[in-house]
This record gives sequence, C-alpha cells and structure tokens, in this order.
Amino acid sequence: MAQLKDDCFAFGDALVPFDDAMSDLATRLKTVVETEAVSLIEAGGRVLAEDLVSDRNVPPHDNSAVDGYAVFFSDLDPDHETRLPVSGRVAAGHPLGRDAQPGEAVQIFTGAPMPSGMDTVFMEEDVARDGDQIVLPKGLKQGSNRRFAGEDVKTGDVIVVDGTRLRPQEIGLAASIGRDRLTVYQPLRVAVFSTGDEVSDPTGDAPEGCIYDANRFSVMALLHRLGVAVTDLGILPDDEAAISAALGKAASDHHVLMTSGGVSAGEEDHIKAAVEKLGRIHFWRLAIKPGRPIALGQLGDASFIGLPGNPVAAMVTFLMIAQPILRRLAGETGYRAARVKVATDFAYKKKKGRREWVRVTLGSDGNGSPLLSKHHSSGAGILTSMSGADGLAEIGEDIERLEAGASVTYIPFSGLISG
Repeated sequence: MAQLKDDCFAFGDALVPFDDAMSDLATRLKTVVETEAVSLIEAGGRVLAEDLVSDRNVPPHDNSAVDGYAVFFSDLDPDHETRLPVSGRVAAGHPLGRDAQPGEAVQIFTGAPMPSGMDTVFMEEDVARDGDQIVLPKGLKQGSNRRFAGEDVKTGDVIVVDGTRLRPQEIGLAASIGRDRLTVYQPLRVAVFSTGDEVSDPTGDAPEGCIYDANRFSVMALLHRLGVAVTDLGILPDDEAAISAALGKAASDHHVLMTSGGVSAGEEDHIKAAVEKLGRIHFWRLAIKPGRPIALGQLGDASFIGLPGNPVAAMVTFLMIAQPILRRLAGETGYRAARVKVATDFAYKKKKGRREWVRVTLGSDGNGSPLLSKHHSSGAGILTSMSGADGLAEIGEDIERLEAGASVTYIPFSGLISG
C-alpha cells in the first residue's frame, strides 16, 4: 500500500474553520490504492485511473440529423422552389457507396453518413415528392440538419480525466470511442469495528443495560455506497490488549480503520490508547455541530478515522468529513457535494463562529418555490431525524441568528449518500 505522511492529519490544537481544514487536507492526501483493468460493465461506479483520450472522432463522419433529403446547397434556387431528381438512398450504417453528383438529391435517414460533397438536408415533411423528383422550398440555410464529424468528440480530446468516479454517462462515452476496458483504481479496503461491553449486534434480545450497534451498520452501508471493500470486525471487548491485537492485524491489510465513539480529546479509553500505542492519533478541533472532535491518525500505512458516538453526529461527520477523505484516498479527485440556496420556513439561533448542519425536509411554499422545514427532532442521538429528513441545511460560521424566509445552503442526501 502507498504510505501517507504520518503527520498528514495533524492540524495543531487551534480551532480550525471547516473549509480551511478540508482545503488543507485535500493538499496533503494522496491515492493509496493500486490500479487494475476492468471491462466497461465492471467499471460503473469505479474511479478512473487514467485520462481517457479519444483516438477517433465521434461521430466518425458527417451525418444527417433528420429523415429527409440531402442536397448540394449550390443547387438550390434562392428565390424559388427547386426541383431535383432522387437518385440514391442512404440509411444508417449503409453509405451511398459512390460520390454524389451536383444536380441530384439523395434520400437520407437520421444518423446516416452524408454523401460526399452534399452539405444540406431538407426534412421529410418539408419536401413534396413528385414521382422520381422532389420539390424543395426556398429559404433553407446552408448546412441545415447536418451534423459534423467530431461534433461530440474530436480525436485527441481528453473526454474523462483521471480521478473521475464513473457514472453511466462516462461509461457511454468510453464505449462511443471504442474502449471496452478501462484502467481504474482498486477498491479502498476499510475495516469497521465497534467497542464496548454495552454494545450488542442487532440479533435477538439485547442484554439488560445494552444497546444495539446502529452506528457500525450505518457506517458500513455508507461505505458500500462508495464502492469500498468493507471488512466487518464486529464488536471488540473493552480490553486494550484485544483491541490492540485487532487493530494491528487489520492495519496490515487495510487502507483505513474506522470506528465510532469511544475516542475523544482527553478521554483515557482503550481505543485511544491502542491507536497511540501502534501509531499516531490527532484530534480535529473543528467548529461544527453536530459532532465532537474527530479522531484521525495513522497505524503504519493504514489511516484511522474515529467518528463521534452519537448516531446523528456519526453519520453527519462521515458524510461531511470522512467521505471526502475516503474518496481522495481511493483516487477520486474533484468531489464536492451538491449545494443549492433555498429559503427556510423556520428561525434559528446558533453560536457565532460555528458551522452547523440542520436536518431539514424539502417542500414548497404557496407559489411552488422550494422551501426548507426543520425536522422536529434535533438531538444528536435521534437517528429517526436522519431517516425523516431530505438533507442538511448548512448554516455558516458568520450567522448568529437566522430569520424565517432567509436563504441557506441546502445539501440533499440524494447527492451525499451516493456513489
């Protein structure tokens, strides 16, 4: 595995603004996974590990945009109708097979290659047929209904750049230039675990005084959406030796180790002690809510991410902080969650200097304009508020009080929780 600098997550003890921390981190991280060649069918959702350069034009030849008749523009009478004989037929995949001659018209279908020299196409419905001849109206501009070779892609164009997560549209582009295999980054390997004698897997009845482990399953589901190869290490006991052994073993063959809860600045817990025994750990003191300090560190070549323990805080900090880190380690560049300005129907008061993400639903006002409503539950432990929300309203550090009707940045879950 490629190795990150062991201080790449170190930001000192000062409270760091969110944007500054994420921008700085983007310059420190690098891809840690190897590459492999896969078929187009397998490449969807993977991260491209090469610039995709076209060795051909798309379309490969001038072609018709409509069903109709191809002609030489120079044959047309600019002031009157033009009558021409029809002496050929061209369909998609079936070129004329000879050079076209001035003074003739050729019936042509959508996508069919333009006969050499012909430069203008009349639509079928604009033409009157008279036996073996057609009558063409005046006024059509030269080049009408003709698509040019290379109109979409030209030879030498970089059509998809290294670091792009491949969507169906990029797969289609690759196919359009004749590529049936692509070089992509191998999946990032992430080990996920929980600790605590009070935590139980969601099977059967939880012992008295215990809770079901919701965070581990939420995190693994988020990781699967990113195309990550996930290893479930289960629940580790409150025993430093056992935790150290599990962490050390996982660090040898995973790129990232991830947990939630049990790690916070100043806590003397087993996870913190185990990580520091095997490597280094840093606590990010970000001015954000929800979420307490995020723990980031290194165990050999593996990165460590410790999310907050409250389920809402764990999910939000995963989406807004851990996700960009994981995408960059996996080779993806240029990721940014979709953001749009939307008005709110609620007032909100917060501490100045802190960025907050508020769970919201998206509706509309009486005029049909989009409108955000605050979810009725706002506690960091209320996981139903994540299920019942459509996304997050991001309220910046400079805002102390928000009045109803003000616009905020809306980040929909549909863009955040996806591959």
